[in-house]
Amino acid sequence: MIKTEHLKFYYKEGEDSFGFPDIDLKKQDNLLILGKSGIGKTTLLHLLAGLLKPISGKICIDDVDISSLSASKLDAFRGKHIGLVFQKNHAVRSLTVFKNLQARLFLSKKAVDNPIIDALLKDLGLTEQKHRKIGALSEGQLQRLGIALAVIHNPKLILADEPTSSLDDENCKIVIELLKKQAEKNNANLIVITHDHRVKPFFQNSITL
Repeated sequence: MIKTEHLKFYYKEGEDSFGFPDIDLKKQDNLLILGKSGIGKTTLLHLLAGLLKPISGKICIDDVDISSLSASKLDAFRGKHIGLVFQKNHAVRSLTVFKNLQARLFLSKKAVDNPIIDALLKDLGLTEQKHRKIGALSEGQLQRLGIALAVIHNPKLILADEPTSSLDDENCKIVIELLKKQAEKNNANLIVITHDHRVKPFFQNSITL
């Protein structure tokens, strides 16, 4: 369950603030947030992820008001319950695909379960890349690895920032379907934030900033 109320944020006091519509998602609901560049899409994603703190309003994830948590408790909550798919890949380039996923589980304080990693790699079509380092992967493979890193720890919320902006139509569809499938398997909420209107037909719930 994801719920926000009266969220506002500014980067510097005296500047115009961002105000965001309320969100109310039940278990396994998905949401598409559309908006042009500069409208505050990434700011909203960072608020939902607990990377930024709102100047007013609240953000509840699974009945936990993350905007009231201390920095250390928020870091722990994010690591355990939130999965982030970034525009740019943040995998550790010196590690293989498999070891990146092992590290993600370790940092989430979850048991490093190799069969679960293998199953996810198979699901995302990355089995043959298992022992390759990040520099050897194609753009499409890097995008799928980004999804794997976001879901391997079984988060309650998956947040995707412009996951299709650099992809052609075929790979756009593949990535969105993979995200939705992984959210369903994890019983998680999926929120995709993008300016890419090709994504709209894949979502029943959407808001435009």
